[in-house]
Amino acid sequence: MKILLLCNKPPYPASEGGPMAMNSIITGLLEAGHQVKVLAVNSPKYNVKESDIPKDYKQKTGIELIDVDLRVRPWKALINLFTRKSYHVERFISKDFKARLVELLEKEQFDVVQLEMLYMAPYVETIRQHSKAMIVLRAHNVEHKIWERIAKDTKFFVKRWYISYLAKTLKEYELNALETVDGIAAITRKDAAFFRKYCSKPIIDIPYGVYPEEFTPKYEIEGKPKFYHIGSMNWMPNEEGIRWFVDEVLPKTVEKVPNFVYHLAGRNMPEWLTTLNNPSVDVIGEVPDAKEFVANHDVAIVPLLAGSGIRIKIIESMAMGKTVITTRVGAEGILYDEEVNLIIAENKAKMVEAIRSINENPQIAVRIGQAARKLVEETYDNRKIIARLLMFYEQIKPGSKITFM
Repeated sequence: MKILLLCNKPPYPASEGGPMAMNSIITGLLEAGHQVKVLAVNSPKYNVKESDIPKDYKQKTGIELIDVDLRVRPWKALINLFTRKSYHVERFISKDFKARLVELLEKEQFDVVQLEMLYMAPYVETIRQHSKAMIVLRAHNVEHKIWERIAKDTKFFVKRWYISYLAKTLKEYELNALETVDGIAAITRKDAAFFRKYCSKPIIDIPYGVYPEEFTPKYEIEGKPKFYHIGSMNWMPNEEGIRWFVDEVLPKTVEKVPNFVYHLAGRNMPEWLTTLNNPSVDVIGEVPDAKEFVANHDVAIVPLLAGSGIRIKIIESMAMGKTVITTRVGAEGILYDEEVNLIIAENKAKMVEAIRSINENPQIAVRIGQAARKLVEETYDNRKIIARLLMFYEQIKPGSKITFM
């Protein structure tokens, strides 16, 4: 098959959740013997120089980056209030991106055009006009649910009202967009079930996949466990979750575990964290090797209060044989067994208790980490996931009699 991926940000380097999810699909399709072409938005917030992309990756993917200014413009945001259009989506509409897309579609024939995230849906009409390819929406999240949760947790009335408005217009756009494509590949079973309530098109869950052999598990814990978080902090749910942990959970944790230190790694650390000056919080920032960082720590704490989709860094920590403590929101989309391969701490009291318990008995983390690795091997091997995606492509072909849920 010949597959064109439209990406809302460059899939290379795969240094945060979205690009990692895109890149796992790209590498999996290539490994399975299919042709892949990538056309990606390149924004000031997540900017990549084409010269920094390895030659081999360019050759395999034909990756092209189109500059699109996604910065929030207050005046445009204000005008948008009177249009009832989704400001989240409108920012991704680009004349340059559309023009290059048209050139590609008129020059080459594709079997599938895959939209990586909802924000590429404005180009469906253009694809229909210039191609007979099947269109698949790869839904990394139920996008509007993220903003509904953020609005709910926002205390300042005016800000809460505005975020609620953004969530409402995004929901309207998202639900309408579902019917414009030929199939939807949600990243979790829960998201797939949600989409089925509102859409008649074929829907499947295709989770984030890894190659287990690329992750060397380290189960042993030397001395007291080291607790950590790794994730990009320019994703609002990550920052809000860490703020909640620092403000609400950390003081009680330090009472129970006096020498507790929370090691934070990831891109775009906000100023309030870098200037925190708290001996119980070690703000490391972006690390050169995420796997090495995880290998040198023991227990991941992922205090997510909002979000949708699957937590890629959780899957990777589990692949490294690490115990993960998270909320039910954080664990959404992961086929876990509670207290077997993942620890759920739904509130600050449970989170504090989970940290205290592991700190006093590190063998709990060893046992859960081993089970976590086994789950990844059985369920999140990228080869198995790509095979399901390819079957889905076959299902949605015109005239196909394949049924696959």
